[in-house]
Amino acid sequence: MANKPQQPPHLHLAELSATQFIDIWNHFDTDGNGYIEGKELENFFRELEIARRGAGVDPSNSTFREKMKEFMQKFDKNADGRIEMSELAQILPTEENFLLCFREFVGSSSEFMAAWRRYDTDRSGYIEANELKGFLSDLLKKANRHYDDQKLHEYTQTILKMFDLNGDGKLGLSEMARLLPVKENFLLKFQGIKLTSEQFNAIFAFYDKDGNGYIDEQELDALLRDLYEKNKKEVDTKNLIDYKKSIMALSDGGKLYRSELEIVLCREPML
Repeated sequence: MANKPQQPPHLHLAELSATQFIDIWNHFDTDGNGYIEGKELENFFRELEIARRGAGVDPSNSTFREKMKEFMQKFDKNADGRIEMSELAQILPTEENFLLCFREFVGSSSEFMAAWRRYDTDRSGYIEANELKGFLSDLLKKANRHYDDQKLHEYTQTILKMFDLNGDGKLGLSEMARLLPVKENFLLKFQGIKLTSEQFNAIFAFYDKDGNGYIDEQELDALLRDLYEKNKKEVDTKNLIDYKKSIMALSDGGKLYRSELEIVLCREPML
């Protein structure tokens, strides 16, 4: 983005508004891949040191590496050597920290999928701005956070700014799933296994033997194993159980309809 400010916006350690938090995120995640890593991480840590101590550290200095290592041990919760959005939310004191508040509300990907099903009221496979407002309003109530309509509007816009990657004003499942901790985000595990409509129709018809428009948990198990095999990916049984549970959270009383499964397997480009 050509209009990025040269100076990081407000990297001070007073309480940030949700909007300032996003400005900082966008400033440092220069390639927009959802992580602050490599050179971006060095820049971020250097600016953070200036904000904390009033003086920077030269990245070529060995103490810089040492300090950065300590910093990562403290904040890089999943130890993947990079900072994701939820980790940044714990580093910077964000007003009403609604990202962490989301984490308390949705602790696992199956809870996330159940929440998705509840708020995608028109079953479009997307959460539009008005549905997102309902989602955030419930989230803040559950976390006993006080908010007014203006705040709710700001949070809704902020979440859209953060996660609406294609700018269509609504959130697809994989966009919204960036709110999940990476290790919980089973959708990321499907990277590289996105099906075209034709492939999806063929595979669904194969498993929906009686043609009633839905499959059950056993059939889903077979379908996922088949997908993994076709894509030469190793099946980790524990992970498979978790993914299955997450996808079944979208189902209607154990019946997983075509449209629900389509959202997961081919509705939108993965990140």
